[in-house]
Amino acid sequence: MQALDLLLNRSSQPRLQAPAPESSALENILKCAVQAPDHRCLKPWRFIVCTGEGLDKLGRIFEKAAIARNAEASSVERASQLPFRAPMVVVAICEYQAHDKVPRVEQIASTACAIQAMQMAAIAQGFQGMWRTGSYATDETVKRAFDCKDDDEIVGFLYLGTSVLKPMNRPEKAFDKHVSYWR
Repeated sequence: MQALDLLLNRSSQPRLQAPAPESSALENILKCAVQAPDHRCLKPWRFIVCTGEGLDKLGRIFEKAAIARNAEASSVERASQLPFRAPMVVVAICEYQAHDKVPRVEQIASTACAIQAMQMAAIAQGFQGMWRTGSYATDETVKRAFDCKDDDEIVGFLYLGTSVLKPMNRPEKAFDKHVSYWR
C-alpha cells in the first residue's frame, strides 16, 4: 500500500473481529509508534497491549470505574464488554516528564502521533482499527488502574483487528475551509 493512499483513504472501522495483529505485524505496529515525533527524545508514552485475558482485565477496570461513578446497572454491564469490540486494544498513555523545553501538551501530542502511527501501520498490514477515548480515558479509577501519575494522560484506546465491514467509499473531505495561505 502506498503511503499517500493510506493517508488519504484512512477511516476508522468500528466493527472488528479476529484475527488481530500478532508476531511481526504487531512488532511493526509498535516500532512505528516509537518513531513518532518526540522532541528531546523523551519517549513520553507507554502502551499496554490487551488481548485474551487482558481484555477481561480491561473490562473489569471499566466496570469498576462505572460502579465508582454510580452508573446504572446496564452501563456497568456494558462497561465490562467494551474491550471486546475488537480482539486487541492498545492503551496509550502519555507519561508526562517535566522539561523546560517540552511542554505537557507537546508530550500528549507526541503520544497521539504514536497512536496514529500504530493505526496506519495496522492498516498498511491488512488490519483495521478504531481510536477511542470517551469517559474511561479521563476516569480517575481507570487512570489509577494503569498507575498513572497526576500529570499522565490516557490519550486513547486503539482497538485493532480485522474489519467486519467492506471498505466504504468515502467522499473526499474538503480542506480549503481549514487552511489559509500566507504568501
